[in-house]
Amino acid sequence: MEKLKSIILVLIAIFSIQGGASFAKQLFTVLGPGVTTFLRVWISALLLLVIFQPWKHKLTKNTWGVVALYGMSLGAMNLLFYLALQRIPLGVAVALEFTGPLAVATFASKKALDVVWALLAGLGIVLILPHANFSSSIDVIGVALALGAGFFWGLYIVFAKKVGRSIVGGSATALGMFFAALTVTPTAIPQLHFADYTLQIWLSALAVAVLSSALPYSLEMIALRSIPSKTFGVLMSLEPAVAALMGFVFLNEKLSGLQLMAILCVMVASSGSSLTSRTAEVPTQS
Repeated sequence: MEKLKSIILVLIAIFSIQGGASFAKQLFTVLGPGVTTFLRVWISALLLLVIFQPWKHKLTKNTWGVVALYGMSLGAMNLLFYLALQRIPLGVAVALEFTGPLAVATFASKKALDVVWALLAGLGIVLILPHANFSSSIDVIGVALALGAGFFWGLYIVFAKKVGRSIVGGSATALGMFFAALTVTPTAIPQLHFADYTLQIWLSALAVAVLSSALPYSLEMIALRSIPSKTFGVLMSLEPAVAALMGFVFLNEKLSGLQLMAILCVMVASSGSSLTSRTAEVPTQS
C-alpha cells in the first residue's frame, strides 16, 4: 500500500510539472520566456530557501563552487527549455530534453544494452526533425534549444551527485535554485517592467513556481523513501507522454504521427535505461 501511495505521488508530481509548463507557456504572450523563467526560478528559490533554510549548513569553498555550477546548470536548463517551448510543442520539447539524462546514463554505463537505448533516443530525434519527404512545421531552432536544455540537465545530474555528498537534498536544491535565479537574471533585466505587472500576473507566476518546482519536488522526496530509484526512473519516463497530453488539452497542440513515434522512442529508451542500469539515474526536474 505504501508503494502504491508513492507511485501515485510521483504521478501527481509529473502532472504538476507538465501542468506548470503548459501554464507557463500561456504566460509567454504577456511576459516572454525570459521573464517567465526569471519569475518562476526566483519565486521557487525563495520558497525553497524559506522551507529548507540551507544557511544552517557550513560549506567549504570547494562545495560552494560545485553548488554554483549545479545552480548555473539548473538555470540554463530552465531558460533554454522555456525558450524552446516558445517555438515547439510541449511534448516534443520534453522528449528532446530527456536526451540529457539518457546521455549521462549511457556514458556512465559499461553495458552494450545502454548503447541500444541511446540509439533509440537518437532515432526519436531524427523522427522529430523536418524531413524532405514528410510535411513538418517543427522549428529547428526550438529543437536545438530543447537539446541544449537536455545538455544542461545532464550537467545538472552530474553536479547534483557531487553536491549530494556534502549537503542534504532539500538544502542543496534550495541553494541550487538560488544560483539558478542569479544565472537567469541578466537575460531578463532588459525586459522587466515590475510596475506593469498586475496581481493576476504575480499569482500566475506563483502558480507556475509551485506547480513546476516546489510541489513536485516535495512529492518526489516523499515518494523516493518508499520506492526504488529504478521504479522512480521508469515512472519519470512517462513525462513526455504527459507533456504531450497537457499540451493537447491546455494549449491545443496537435502532434503528427512521426512526432508521437519520436516521443514513444524516447520514453522506451528512458525506461529501458532505468531498468537495465545498475543504479538508475533519477531524472528529476526542478
